Amino acid sequence: MEAAVLDGQGAAFRIAPVPRPALQPEQVLVRIAASAVNPLDLKIRAGQAAHARQPLPAILGIDLAGTVEAVGDGVTEFQPGDDVYGMTGGVGGLQGSLAQYAAVDADLLAPKPANLTMRQAAALPLIFITAWEGLVDRAAVHAGQKVLVHGGAGGVGHIAVQIARAFGAEVFATGSAASQVYIKRLGAVPIDYRAMSVENYVAKYSDGRGFDIVYDTVGGTTLDASFNAVARFGHVVSVLGWGTHALAPLSFRAASYSGVFTLLPMLTGEGRAHHGEIMREATRLVEAGKVIPRVDPRNFTLSSADDAYRAIEANDAAGKIVVDVG
Repeated sequence: MEAAVLDGQGAAFRIAPVPRPALQPEQVLVRIAASAVNPLDLKIRAGQAAHARQPLPAILGIDLAGTVEAVGDGVTEFQPGDDVYGMTGGVGGLQGSLAQYAAVDADLLAPKPANLTMRQAAALPLIFITAWEGLVDRAAVHAGQKVLVHGGAGGVGHIAVQIARAFGAEVFATGSAASQVYIKRLGAVPIDYRAMSVENYVAKYSDGRGFDIVYDTVGGTTLDASFNAVARFGHVVSVLGWGTHALAPLSFRAASYSGVFTLLPMLTGEGRAHHGEIMREATRLVEAGKVIPRVDPRNFTLSSADDAYRAIEANDAAGKIVVDVG
C-alpha cells in the first residue's frame, strides 16, 4: 500500500510503498478514504508531544473514515463493505491513517453516519470523543443547565456546543469577533472574550450566578477564567489543564474540575470499547441532525499531506483539514 511516512522529527513526509498491515484477532482492516489532521498531529510530527509520542519512522494520522476490507477472528459487529470511522492510531506505536489501509482495534470503530461524506466523517472522531468525555462522561450535562464553551468556533468547541444543545442545555460560547456569526449559527450565545470581561459576561448571562458547566478548550489563562465563571457546585472541564493554576476560586464555589485526556485508551488499551460506544452516539446525533462537523473546503491528498499540515500551522482553516486518501 502507499503511505505518507515520517522518518524524523519535523521532516517532510515521504510517500512510499509499505507492507499492508497483517490482520490480527479482534481487528478490522479498513481501506481508508479520508484522514483528518489535528493540531496534535503537528506536535507529534515536531516531536513536541511528550504525551503522544510515535516511534519513528511512523505513519501519522489519528482519525479515519473508510470501508471495511476484512475482519479478524472474534469480530462480529462489522463485515466487509461496512463504512466506518473512528480515532484509531497515529500515537503510541499504532499505525496512523495517512495510508491506504490500517488494521485497527474493532472497539475503536463505529458505523459511519449515512448522511456524512467520508471527508466529514473523518473530521469528527477526536473532537467528538473529546467533547463527549468532558460534557457527558465527566460533567453529566443535562437539560436546564447553562453551559459555557471557551473557544466555541474551534474543533472541539463547535462540537461541544452542539452536544450540549442536543442534551437540552442553554449554551454560551466565547470566541473572537470574527467567529461570533458562526457561533450564533450553532445555536449558542456568542461572547467576544476580548470585548467583555469574565465578570461582565457572568453578570449579563447568568445574573452573576455563573455557569453550571464551563468547558475550556484553550487552557492557560482561559482555564483560570473558567474557575471564575463557574457556578456554585458547578463543573469545569478542560482539555489543556497542564499548567499551574490557583484553585481558590473553584474551591470557594464548591465546584469540581475534570481533565480530559482523549488519547489514553489508545496509549494504554484501557477503555477502547468506550470510544467505540461514543462514536456510535456520534452517529446517532449526526443522523438526527443534531451535530454537523465543520470541514475546511480545501482538498489535500497523501502527496500533499505536508501542505495540509502547513494549512493548520497558518491558523487560517475554516474547519477541520482533511486529507483524501482513497
